[in-house]
Amino acid sequence: MKHPLQEMMDKRRQGIRCGIPSYCSANELVIEIALRRAKERSIPVLIEATANQVNQFGGYTGMKPADFYQMVLKMAKDIDLPENMMILAGDHLGPLTWQKLPEAEAMKNSVELVYQYARAGFTKIHLDTSMKVADDAPGLLKTEVIARRGAALYKAAMKGYEELKAEKPDAMRPVFVIGSEVPIPGGATEAEDTLAVTSPDAFRDTVSTYQRVWTEEGVGDGMKDVIAVVVQPGVEFGDEQVFDYDPAAAVDLCAALKEFPDICFEGHSTDYQTAADLYNMVTDGIAILKVGPALTYGLREALFSLSMMEKELVPEDQRANFIETLDAVMLASPANWEKHYHGDEKHLAQCRKYSYSDRARYYIGQPEVVAAMNKLFDNLRAYPIPMNMLHQYMPISYAKIREGKLKLDPRELAMDGIVQFMLDYESAV
Repeated sequence: MKHPLQEMMDKRRQGIRCGIPSYCSANELVIEIALRRAKERSIPVLIEATANQVNQFGGYTGMKPADFYQMVLKMAKDIDLPENMMILAGDHLGPLTWQKLPEAEAMKNSVELVYQYARAGFTKIHLDTSMKVADDAPGLLKTEVIARRGAALYKAAMKGYEELKAEKPDAMRPVFVIGSEVPIPGGATEAEDTLAVTSPDAFRDTVSTYQRVWTEEGVGDGMKDVIAVVVQPGVEFGDEQVFDYDPAAAVDLCAALKEFPDICFEGHSTDYQTAADLYNMVTDGIAILKVGPALTYGLREALFSLSMMEKELVPEDQRANFIETLDAVMLASPANWEKHYHGDEKHLAQCRKYSYSDRARYYIGQPEVVAAMNKLFDNLRAYPIPMNMLHQYMPISYAKIREGKLKLDPRELAMDGIVQFMLDYESAV
């Protein structure tokens, strides 16, 4: 059975304009609505877990790769979505979370990480060896080093796949994404004035170096499994800024892609791009559009709106106080946001709530916050939201309810906040 992303590449080689959004989130509401929309639209859905979310040590979600795969599979089965309609992927698989370790230890962990992802059934693997480890020499990491480490990870992935296939003969062969010009996962940590687009020569050098090094490492045929290269096409976001896609700035880079008909570009940090920008990116060859923080940002927006309505409708002593609970949990454990947000206390408080970087996503799945969210849903079922109030706080969802496209249920309204961002990606591809 051919991988859906290989089928996408077949279409692109025929001149058919197409692409796919890549939903990079471990949030259960995000995953649920992504699966539901895949069923509604009869189109495979691509869901990615990142190395710091899900790894052999549990990541910040507490899940290993097999746990995440089984969680998503169960959710798919609950809505009768066939397993072959979900593409599970591993993002930034490599030394990302072990950069403080020497190469031997960091790569040992990375090899095990990639093996576990492939063994669990993930079929799109981003081999990201672009970051330096503790004993790397000063200066930029050479592309040859990046490619050689990538070859070791490719071997680990294929070992996991072959073992899985022995148990499950119809297991799909994984496809791979490479590339060393990778935006920081989750957005920039500092404000930036300019953003350098990957040069065509740097892109060509990446592909040719991988081809040479992988051949030297005995996995030259593995390049046939590579469907995409991560580049910087000029998109990024930070705390309160978004760099919009400029086709003119990326024209030379995208022209170079025509020299490599078997691959496309994968765009990272495409969050908050306009629908028109996303459409132009797919047209220009950036066919895989990664989005993560924007999805939980949309969820957080919807939950805040519901919380505002709770204050209007529910007696004070019965309220869930979701907004206050989330902030208290973030203040109690600042490690996942303090390096990303800067300024005085007032500005920091605003960032924790409204930042594009959406560091709240690290906390929104914690038990105390989930309990507040579920209580919020229960309260707004006990004290139903009037339509006239809904129009004030959630006018887009209001219109969908009036048109019969959405149920007036607080949990559905929360997920509709995620859908607002998904729609731009669906129309772009």
